Amino acid sequence: MTPKLVLASSSPFRRMLMENAGLAFEAQAAHIDERAIEAPLEKSGATPDQVALVLAEAKADEVSRRFGGALVIGSDQTMSLGSEVFHKPKDMDAAADHLRRLAGKTHRLNSAIAIVRDGTVLWQHVAHAELTMRPMADDFIARHLRRVGTKALASVGAYQLEGEGIQLFEKIDGDYFTILGLPMLPLLAKLRELEAIDG
Repeated sequence: MTPKLVLASSSPFRRMLMENAGLAFEAQAAHIDERAIEAPLEKSGATPDQVALVLAEAKADEVSRRFGGALVIGSDQTMSLGSEVFHKPKDMDAAADHLRRLAGKTHRLNSAIAIVRDGTVLWQHVAHAELTMRPMADDFIARHLRRVGTKALASVGAYQLEGEGIQLFEKIDGDYFTILGLPMLPLLAKLRELEAIDG
């Protein structure tokens, strides 16, 4: 019998990617305190990849304990500039600071994914995308943030590539799915291997 698929996420973007791929699944938000899990990891010197993986596994694990026998997909994304990990901006001033610090530089999105069944991690993967922002003057950043409004607070980089945020970039290396936070190609390959979807 094909196992039930559960996406441990409340993200509309991740849900859309799964739906667009034709997968039959249920979406359930994980009840975890991400900051409480992240803080000791960062203090111990964990890499951005490790932080994303631990969070992806924690989400899938929590939901898997509520859905016995299901294959639960957890994902998380960190954003790093060198060794520094960024978090979602708290307010518009913080969003402007993010964009000033990223302007003219290449940052990395680290998208982790894990599949857990009954509390056991069956598989994990991290995919990367490298994004280069163009140089930008402070007054342009201020005008841009006025136009996009509080949507800038919804993502770790203070931008949405699927919207006006695309204007901030000069180069992107990496696939669309990794950028949106759910690396679909490796996920689909693993689900076929687990005979959870038609192969």
